[in-house]
Amino acid sequence: MENHDDFAFEPVRGLPAELPRGERLIWQGAPDWRLLAIQAFHVRKVAIYFLIVGLWQWTAAMSDGAGPLAALSGLWVLALLAVGSLAILSGLAWFYARATVYSLTSRRIVIRSGLALPVTLNLPLTLIGTATVARGPGESGGIAFEVAKPNRVAWLVAWPNARPWRFNNPQPMFRALRDVGPVTALVADALSTTAATGRVRPVQRAPQADEVLQPGAGQPA
Repeated sequence: MENHDDFAFEPVRGLPAELPRGERLIWQGAPDWRLLAIQAFHVRKVAIYFLIVGLWQWTAAMSDGAGPLAALSGLWVLALLAVGSLAILSGLAWFYARATVYSLTSRRIVIRSGLALPVTLNLPLTLIGTATVARGPGESGGIAFEVAKPNRVAWLVAWPNARPWRFNNPQPMFRALRDVGPVTALVADALSTTAATGRVRPVQRAPQADEVLQPGAGQPA
């Protein structure tokens, strides 16, 4: 039977190579496609946009003398555009979520993502200044990693696994996690353990955030 796994070449799922001696895998996960569709592909905002346009067109048709049903029947083209747009965006979110693997090891974070051209981003824990925890509805959320200067990660390379609106200093992100709490604790422990080795730079500045994890600070209160 043929193996149709697009990532069958990976020696370890989500990782470009076997882990070196002394490095261990702590956690692996992936974004929830529904959350990713809302947060990265903005399906909710697109739906609201089409709803507003539809209400405006319906009101305009009513003002021109059309009856309620006649005015509504004139919106079928807009409805098709709305359904098609939302289907495409939701499909992209599903494919990206399926192709993405987040990995936390004792020495780095690894983000494997991409459709036609998969990209693997390796970020040593020693280069992380702070980790920002952004809470979402329920237990959901994400963790963004600020890269210590002068190091820099290209925003387009990291997207959609990047913190929104951080273009000058892009921050790779474990994004759209269904349950961010346990991952937050693991990241905090990994940063604290790395800081204890003395290999992490002192943190000069912490960005405003819901929660900020600093090397050596342990878990958030």
